[in-house]
Amino acid sequence: MDFVFICPLLLVLMLSRGSFADMEKQRVDSGLEIYKKLFEVKRKDQMNALKNLIELNDVNQQYKIIDIMLKGLFKVLEDSRAVLIAADVPPDGPFPQDEKIKDAYSHVVENTAFFGDVVLRFPKIVHHYFDRNSNWNNLIRWGIGFCNLTGVFEQGPHSQVLGLMAQELGISEKSPDYRNPFKTDHSEFFPSADTFQKALREEEKRRKKEEKRKEIRKGPRISRSQSEL
Repeated sequence: MDFVFICPLLLVLMLSRGSFADMEKQRVDSGLEIYKKLFEVKRKDQMNALKNLIELNDVNQQYKIIDIMLKGLFKVLEDSRAVLIAADVPPDGPFPQDEKIKDAYSHVVENTAFFGDVVLRFPKIVHHYFDRNSNWNNLIRWGIGFCNLTGVFEQGPHSQVLGLMAQELGISEKSPDYRNPFKTDHSEFFPSADTFQKALREEEKRRKKEEKRKEIRKGPRISRSQSEL
């Protein structure tokens, strides 16, 4: 075959290969950009839910709701992490196309961000639960690391939430100028320390009563045959 004919053919193949790679990159990038827009919508819903929680203005109710919410949040985070690890999904890799993996990806990003919102607005309540749970600590460390590499938090109003959360939780060292932006006059979000401590005591009593009731239910039962003897 004439060399003059081969050269243009090879050039076309090389250009085609490059254009396919560019198209694939655009497809991946567009997937991430679409998700970022959906993420913004989700964040508005989360902010509304958080606003409603703040406006309760009842420490006892906030305590109970956050307790239930955190348990659910970390269960979702744990399950989603398992899916992503099993599928070997790199956070800085192509945006996932599989629906199950895509759901796990979004659950990690959205729940990690929302936990950061709750931490910064209700630090005392969250520390009360979080500081005694090593599994949650490991999960959120992984979640922050994953989210930092996705590119979702690079710009925009949510770019600081991961760093602020990590500092508030003691996961990363606090910078000299660190300040929780949702604190006013360095006060926590309750009328007084006494009010908060009272709420803690009441909630602990409630939880102990629930645990006792569960133990009674699990206690030994007399079988029907034994009771008839």
